[in-house]
Parts: sequence; C-alpha cells; structure tokens
Amino acid sequence: MARTDARRELIERVWAEAWEHGDVDALDSLLSPAYLRHGADPHAQNLDAFKATILSTRAAFPDLTTTIDEIVVEGDRAAIRWHSSGTHLHSLLGVPATKRRVEVSGATFARFEGDRVVEEHVTWDPRELLVALGVISVGQD
Repeated sequence: MARTDARRELIERVWAEAWEHGDVDALDSLLSPAYLRHGADPHAQNLDAFKATILSTRAAFPDLTTTIDEIVVEGDRAAIRWHSSGTHLHSLLGVPATKRRVEVSGATFARFEGDRVVEEHVTWDPRELLVALGVISVGQD
C-alpha cells in the first residue's frame, strides 16, 4: 500500500509541476531516461520530445490547467484519467491563435520499472481539440 500511495503522490506532484507550472524537468523524477510515450502518432515520443510537447502546449495555452480526475495504481501499472482546459492565445502546430477556450479529456496508462515510468499509452481525441478551435467542424446527418 505504501508503494502505491507513493506512486500516486509522485504522479500528482510531477504532473502539477510539469503541466501547471511548466517545470518539465520535474518529469525526471518520475519518468525513466528510456521513457516512451505512445499515442495517436505512430512514432512514440521520448522524454525530450514529451517535454517539448508540454512546453509548446503551454505556450499556445498560457492559462492551461490540467486536472487529474482519478488515479488507479496497481502493481507496476497506473491509470490516470485527466482533463485540460485553456484559451488558445498563441499558435499551436501551425494553427494561429483562435482565442477560443477549449477543454479536452483523456487517459494515460503508465508502466513502472522500479521507481520510474518507462512507458505510457495516452488516449484522447485530437478531433475534440480541432473542433473546439474551429479548425474542423462536425458534420450533421
């Protein structure tokens, strides 16, 4: 139980430092140097690429808040349900600022080796973000 609680507390602390405050080097206390993040892109992100993603997202959404809704830790696995919101005030991935407030949600599934996360699988719908920014529209039947 103590290890489970320690992992949960570490995830919460590091998540807040990286996503809320932009201190991406805090990730070094949670993520392995061999860390890989799998998502919609067919190529996994390494730790440096993930840090760059957080910084570019925070630059585009300066008021970004990312909230952990739930964490379940069991053995060497953790599941994190989260949601993020912010105002699109600067360019992101070539999309000029829309000044729109957006909210997205998703889940992250992590695997620990020892005290560090070595791999994560992240699931969220990027279309949700693109629709909220007005980049694409949802067709009506």
